[in-house]
Amino acid sequence: MSEQNKIPRRTVLAAAAMSSAVLAVGAARAQTSGQAPSQAQAANGKVAVVTGSSRGIGAATAKRLAREGYAVTVNCVVNRDLAAGIVKEIEAAGGRAIWVQADVSDPDAVRRLFDENDRAFGGVDVVVSNAGIMRLAPFRDMSDADFIRMVDVNQKGSFFVLREAARRVRDGGRIIALSSSITQLRSPTYGPYAATKAAQELFANVLAKELEGRMICVNAMAPGLVNTTLFTDGKTPQQIAGFAARTPHKRLGEPEDIAGAIAALCNSDGAWINGQTVFANGGVV
Repeated sequence: MSEQNKIPRRTVLAAAAMSSAVLAVGAARAQTSGQAPSQAQAANGKVAVVTGSSRGIGAATAKRLAREGYAVTVNCVVNRDLAAGIVKEIEAAGGRAIWVQADVSDPDAVRRLFDENDRAFGGVDVVVSNAGIMRLAPFRDMSDADFIRMVDVNQKGSFFVLREAARRVRDGGRIIALSSSITQLRSPTYGPYAATKAAQELFANVLAKELEGRMICVNAMAPGLVNTTLFTDGKTPQQIAGFAARTPHKRLGEPEDIAGAIAALCNSDGAWINGQTVFANGGVV
């Protein structure tokens, strides 16, 4: 090789380093997209139950925990096809999952949900009480049926799930109840819904104390304005854009944003966060 065609050694090293970086980025993208299971996705021996996980935040959380190596029980009430689809996605990415139809407002159904999980996976380490509904109206216009159903699903249902979690979650596990940043925003028409979500914060704080000595962390997660049908249904594009403009990042949160925050509480770095309400809202409050 002639002198003028020689490539300086530092250039070769730089190119090699760049190639390694590109490969690392590609591997990370494959992992997050669920295309190629890697060592990071290998089973970690732990199990998660996520209620209301056929869509929205629950579905994103189930898939995120599966990528973290958890075997996952997906739960639905009516969206059986969606729940089955989430399980297929998890399995296609190399994970393990089942789905169980159960209405959390029925304590017998909640026990059956946990029984099915235990039969499939042998126990549970993480419980995410996510199932919930929202009915909005001024106090004077709120129907008895809508109010009672919200209390049944959001408040009583979460109690039944957390009670079962307190009995079954293995030592060192995590229990997370989904609250909402509406407990701080306190917007008109949200009163009864906000009250059922504020209960999650009290549940988590008290349960954390009751489970002392077992190294189980219990917290409430309070999302803000998230791009799910729970939030967007019944709103015009202009209204949704107006809500997005209220956040410092000028966008709605995505289900994956909340799933990431939940996953952070579940890993070892979250071991000193206990009895707290974590506001994952992009700074809207």
